[in-house]
Amino acid sequence: MKRIWLLAFYLALAISLRSQHTIIGQVEDKTTQSPLSGAHIVVTNTLMTAVSNAQGKFEIRNIRSGIYEIRVTYMGYESHVRQVAVEATTRLNISLNPKNTLADEVVIMATRAGENTPVSFSTIEGNQLQQLNTGRDIPMLLEILPSIVSTSDAGTGIGYTSFRIRGTDMNRINITLNGIPLNDSESHGVWWVDLPDLASSVASIQVQRGVGTSTNGAGAFGASINMITNPINPEAYASIASNYGSFNTWRNTLSFGSGLLSKHFSIDGRFSKISSDGFIDRAFANLGSYNLTAAYVTDKTILRCNVISGSERTYQAWDGVPSELLATNRRYNGIGAYIRADGSTAYYENETDNYKQDHYQLFWSHAPKQNLNLNAGLHYTKGFGYYEQYKTNRKLSDYNLPVIQLPGELWIQGSDSLRFPGGKIMRSDLIRRKYLDNDFYGIVWSANFNPSRWQLNFGGAVNQYFGDHYGRVIWMKFAGQTNMDHQWYFNQGKKTDFNIFAKANWYLRNRWQLYADLQYRSILFTIAGIDDDLRDISREHSFNFLNPKFGVMWEIKPGIRVYGSYASARREPNRSNYTDASPLQPMPTHEKLHNLELGYKMNKPGWYLGANAYYMYYIDQLILTGMINDVGDQVMTNVPESFRRGVEVETSIYAYSWLQIAANMTVSENIINNFTEYVDDWDNWGKQRMNRIGRTTLAFSPSFIFGGQLILLPFKSVKISLHSKYVSKQYIDNTSSEDRTLDPYFISNLFLNYNLKIFGLKETEIVFQVNNLFNASYETNACVYRYFSEGKYSKIDGYFPQAGVHFMAGLRLSL
Repeated sequence: MKRIWLLAFYLALAISLRSQHTIIGQVEDKTTQSPLSGAHIVVTNTLMTAVSNAQGKFEIRNIRSGIYEIRVTYMGYESHVRQVAVEATTRLNISLNPKNTLADEVVIMATRAGENTPVSFSTIEGNQLQQLNTGRDIPMLLEILPSIVSTSDAGTGIGYTSFRIRGTDMNRINITLNGIPLNDSESHGVWWVDLPDLASSVASIQVQRGVGTSTNGAGAFGASINMITNPINPEAYASIASNYGSFNTWRNTLSFGSGLLSKHFSIDGRFSKISSDGFIDRAFANLGSYNLTAAYVTDKTILRCNVISGSERTYQAWDGVPSELLATNRRYNGIGAYIRADGSTAYYENETDNYKQDHYQLFWSHAPKQNLNLNAGLHYTKGFGYYEQYKTNRKLSDYNLPVIQLPGELWIQGSDSLRFPGGKIMRSDLIRRKYLDNDFYGIVWSANFNPSRWQLNFGGAVNQYFGDHYGRVIWMKFAGQTNMDHQWYFNQGKKTDFNIFAKANWYLRNRWQLYADLQYRSILFTIAGIDDDLRDISREHSFNFLNPKFGVMWEIKPGIRVYGSYASARREPNRSNYTDASPLQPMPTHEKLHNLELGYKMNKPGWYLGANAYYMYYIDQLILTGMINDVGDQVMTNVPESFRRGVEVETSIYAYSWLQIAANMTVSENIINNFTEYVDDWDNWGKQRMNRIGRTTLAFSPSFIFGGQLILLPFKSVKISLHSKYVSKQYIDNTSSEDRTLDPYFISNLFLNYNLKIFGLKETEIVFQVNNLFNASYETNACVYRYFSEGKYSKIDGYFPQAGVHFMAGLRLSL
């Protein structure tokens, strides 16, 4: 009943407000008096926006009488703010001053969608992130955006977290930081736990749903996410934030900046420490990170160096909770269990994941003329770490270890003595580590040229990756003469990724805008060596992809726009697709996607409404079918045809100065046209039962997602926010079986931000956060393995419960 009332409340508040007058204006360069097309005009504390056309003109219609603050921004120019009294049709002539220093956001200009780019996207600014940020990872902070479903292994949003967009997992989502690829070159994944508290260093995040515009790095197959770190701050500052909450969770962050020294130099820094016991048993996290930035700026040049480092130590919580335990022990974690000599169960204390990642970025930007800027960036990422596991009764031969020969009789003393009267030891308990030692480096570049009625972007990148994968046995219960730190496998992945793209926006005189985008991408991926199952996985694969995109946007009248776009994308298989593939079956091939988007945007005083219809048609999408390889591991298989289609709706309302409402909704269908499942048959080892099902729903693709925000400003210094999320039923495999689903869930999080004025401090903020306000019992992810044994069907599964109601409170002091 609570779900129904809250859903009805959000939707009932999403109504329009009538208005009367019009603001007509023109934006120009103050020095040359030439018109500026593409300037962004915002009426503060409303949802009214406009973009200047090819003649620099704009209109904001149906605005009520009153006094408004108008803010005008344009890349390379100082922001313009003025108070405007509107009593009738009002005319404005706005002249912008060129900035004395080059804006550092030009670094990522080529990889972002502009206001008039005909794609579906959402942008969340840094101030919004900071108000939500109490230490939880970025996937949890982005959950308020359309079509996003987030999950957390530990159940708290700290540690291992991820999300899906339109049902697409992060392996198919392109993610960049300052235009530099963040996805791992081999796995295509992003592990936010490696960069804890990154949100404290982020100025804005743009999420493009669907293929989106061309960018660098991994192929965008469901979305692309572009993050930019905090810009150069001309004023000196310092702040410290400390938060504490449920599950013994701590987050401490120190930020500082020198401001511009001698009008040209600046140094900024951020240090963070986060720890939590986690909701799931033993799922603790100890995380640390820092970000240091040094910059030199002039009126036409920026030279900037970023160092971003993160380290993590987390107890593994990767297996989930078996379905039969969900009702009685939602915090169960079976990882690390072993049997003592007395028969009792114990858990290995160091069943942990340990990883450190360092990012080095050097950017150069130069604007030789007002409508042209050039950018180049060098980057290097160093990653090293391992995860440690206690394994019981393992075959020595599986670890390339010799059988231990016993000299006559041997007694192993303990609470229960073990006797080996001559013979061999072929199995043993052991502790193993699996290592990843990787290097990723390259160069990215772009040029942005904005002549009259055109916006042209050119860019590209060349990146090189080396990844060493190896495993070592560091302890054995029965070791004999075996040397510890025994290495049982080693292989290396090498990947070269080159891409180049060109984009063009053409502003026509009659409120039409045409968009074209073409990307060429070339990949060479080599794997050489032995994998952990002692198979030789050496192979080489090369790809050449051409990805065209084009679209059109039409401003029907000021404040009302429609758009349409088509994009094609191709994505290479990731490392595990190859290493898990059976040599007895065809190798996986690359996936192809055709993406059509149709949208509508309307801005009225105090009200924004956006709607987007999408169709994503996949050829050879890689999915799990239950098929196994020659050693019994599941493999992903190309299916000929599958698709996603749906409608996304967003609305935001400034009903009063003290009340803001926002809501978004996604209704979708996610289909495999002709699905065949495979189930292991233990009674006939090595064989599988095949079942042709036909049309099924793609796993982890809810047909309905709703998000809502209610923001109250009862006093100038107080902000109360209620964020709600509803996610419908999800299948956990691709069979559409009701026996294997995630139940629908509805959750709400409450935020309280209170700003105080204390003498000597610029700002003092008290933060209080209640997550899962109504104590919902829900799971956000799961895995399943199915088999037949003695003629009976069985399954092994794991679900990932999220914490019930829990709290965080904190204090932030700013100088």
